[in-house]
Amino acid sequence: MPEQMKQQLVPVKIYRTEERLMVAAPMPGLEPENIVVEVTADGHLLLHGDLRGMLKGVKELLLDEWSVGVYHRELALPIPVNAMCANVTYGNGVLLVTLPISQHTLPARLVLDRITPTHGERKGNVGHPPTCVQP
Repeated sequence: MPEQMKQQLVPVKIYRTEERLMVAAPMPGLEPENIVVEVTADGHLLLHGDLRGMLKGVKELLLDEWSVGVYHRELALPIPVNAMCANVTYGNGVLLVTLPISQHTLPARLVLDRITPTHGERKGNVGHPPTCVQP
């Protein structure tokens, strides 16, 4: 049976502190450059992981219940956030997006810097509480 390319809905956990909104999503098997996180002006969070590769006839596929991408999830954020100051990390197959809470949603498209082939990060905010400069 050939491997099927299919988009997979990513399950998420959303946490909130007084200063931050955090979203965790399992997206196993990706490399940092395969992942894009976007916060839109209307307050939606988009998580996307591109297809990394298919078996391409190397092995006989007997059961095909998941693949390494395409992952996708879009959800409405419950509160306004400053995406330009977001921290994003990817490691052990889990994407973690940390968004500072804001008065108004500030959109951004976020990509990860590669740390290792399976770990990446994007630092938009270093410090506690959030210290990112807003435009």
